[in-house]
Amino acid sequence: MSGQHTYSISTNWTGNKGIGTSGYRDYDRNFAISAENKAVINGSSDPAFLGDPTRYNPEEMLLMSLSSCHMLWYLHLCSAAGVVVTDYQDKATGIMEETANGSGHFTSVLLKPVVTVANESMVVKANELHHKANEMCFIARSVNFPVKHEVKCMVRI
Repeated sequence: MSGQHTYSISTNWTGNKGIGTSGYRDYDRNFAISAENKAVINGSSDPAFLGDPTRYNPEEMLLMSLSSCHMLWYLHLCSAAGVVVTDYQDKATGIMEETANGSGHFTSVLLKPVVTVANESMVVKANELHHKANEMCFIARSVNFPVKHEVKCMVRI
């Protein structure tokens, strides 16, 4: 598959308490993201910025994008290489630093995939393929900070 791909979503701010953004504490940071024929994702800002802690924030969604993109490429590469993955879990962590003017940026992301493969002979190749998945991941290739990996591979019992 090649060519250009276009993605569309709608973001709707749902945090107007009736007086709009008249003051910093006068509005909620809640929003809803939707795409045609898909479930709505309810978001907010990070609680440090007056967000709702029960909703996903944009920083978490960036981590989700990096983690899931890596996983999907990794599973594809394993399938093509004859590595049978029977389980995959990741606990991703990102570091964002605030700057003096109030903005901020991510300085790094660490993916910690725990992969289970069908037999011992697949472990070396399974570990190697994480590097290729990182090279192929559309999202990791689009960010300006390092996306590192701390991989654990186990054999199905």
